[in-house]
Amino acid sequence: MAETTTNTPPSPEKKRNTRRTLVGVVTRDKMNKTRRVDVQRLVKHPRYGKYVKRRTVCYIHDEQNESHVGDTVEIMECRHLSKLKTWRLVRVISKAPTSK
Repeated sequence: MAETTTNTPPSPEKKRNTRRTLVGVVTRDKMNKTRRVDVQRLVKHPRYGKYVKRRTVCYIHDEQNESHVGDTVEIMECRHLSKLKTWRLVRVISKAPTSK
């Protein structure tokens, strides 16, 4: 008698691995589908104990070019898309105020 094996696909409830997400502000939007985002953080100075502002610059992939300078965005870590881009846009949290 021949054996039958069933290859069941993975269940739809199984989610992607949780990846690191950050919130930052778009500082440059001159490139097509690429944005530069500054992520601010506070670091305690080792000697003086004062909190100092530091920033991390992330290049993100924005497929629909929906974010612009001054927007607050949520980004998620992903595989390398280019030499500098290792983040992708999740959502635009708030738009920058437009000046007329």
